Amino acid sequence: MRIVITEFISLDGVVQAPGGPKEDTDGGFAHGGWTGPYFDPEVVGGAFDAALGEADAVLFGRRTWAVMASAWPARAGDPFADRINSIRKYVVSDSLGESDLTWENTVRIPVAEAVAELSKLREAEGGNVLVMGSATLARTLIAEGLADELRLIVMPVVLGGGKTIFPDGGEKFPFELVSTAKAGTGTLVNVYRRVEGE
Repeated sequence: MRIVITEFISLDGVVQAPGGPKEDTDGGFAHGGWTGPYFDPEVVGGAFDAALGEADAVLFGRRTWAVMASAWPARAGDPFADRINSIRKYVVSDSLGESDLTWENTVRIPVAEAVAELSKLREAEGGNVLVMGSATLARTLIAEGLADELRLIVMPVVLGGGKTIFPDGGEKFPFELVSTAKAGTGTLVNVYRRVEGE
């Protein structure tokens, strides 16, 4: 399987709270919902539909899983909702118990076991494991060399600080650009694949 990270990202690399003002205010982040003016249903929405359509599973950190689990089950009947509700979901968390996993088809991975379990998952047969949001988890996956592809939805705005997916340990992680699409809003959907052996 391949781990594919899909993120809304600003020009200065911020991925925090793209969906709404109360989504994630850690560190005093005051720009929640910043993606709204730059969202394009055809190009940006199409990128998410395609990513989910190619996935055999979705992988989340605890906070993103909780936000998604509170929203999508109530939207049954929409093709994207039906797909994300039925697909296998993994959540990396120590704070969620089995009784909290009310979103259909969710499996919890303890934090201490995440790198080993996700390494095993990459060795298994199957399609993509899609990561949506989950900045801390995405940063760990890149730092551990487990991210096979980055689908970055780059929005033309600078946010001046916030959470990022990029490791800061000084190590180099080469990727190659394999496709790009531009929305009328100025948003770019860039797909990068990890370069093996560098």
